[in-house]
Amino acid sequence: MTSDDARIAPLGDGALRLELPSEVDPPLLLERLRALPGVTDALVTEAHAAIYFDPSAPAAPDWTALLDACRERGDRRAARQVTLRVRYDGPDLDEAAARLGLAPPEVVAIHAAGDYVVRMIGFLPGFAYLGPLDARLALPRRDTPRPRVPAGALAIAGRTTGIYPFASPGGWHLLGITIDFVPFDRARGAALRLGDRVRFEAVG
Repeated sequence: MTSDDARIAPLGDGALRLELPSEVDPPLLLERLRALPGVTDALVTEAHAAIYFDPSAPAAPDWTALLDACRERGDRRAARQVTLRVRYDGPDLDEAAARLGLAPPEVVAIHAAGDYVVRMIGFLPGFAYLGPLDARLALPRRDTPRPRVPAGALAIAGRTTGIYPFASPGGWHLLGITIDFVPFDRARGAALRLGDRVRFEAVG
């Protein structure tokens, strides 16, 4: 099914997958999708959205009009600015620096100088995919994932950086650990939200 530049596909009886055109404002789109009658939840990534609804009352708005509204710059809200403190002493810092042809302090300086945007939340509750990571720090995932990455670990892979909200397996390169930051709790959900702008401050 296609609605002009919005491609829509079913995900079972109670969900739709929406392929997004360029320049949609993701936080605004998420808010509007969740406000649609019959919608029980929605997820938005850089290129797609998933819309979950009551199968007895499927959501059927004018998708093109909705997406056009979410392109309007007048609707865009000021992004929330978040600064997180990091102790850059991760177990992969030296190895990552060597593979990148940089000294460890250079890796820290480049990473901490970045201005990152929360592009999506996934993998684990509260795991925010932040980008773009400076091309000088781009590395593929580790050849062998770790069976356990500590909660709060700051990591990089590809052109993305992120913080592990829980102790879990993981295959990204660990550069450090965040200080006094709880990425997720049951009461408030994810600490970082889609569209937030994030900076890192090196401490210690």
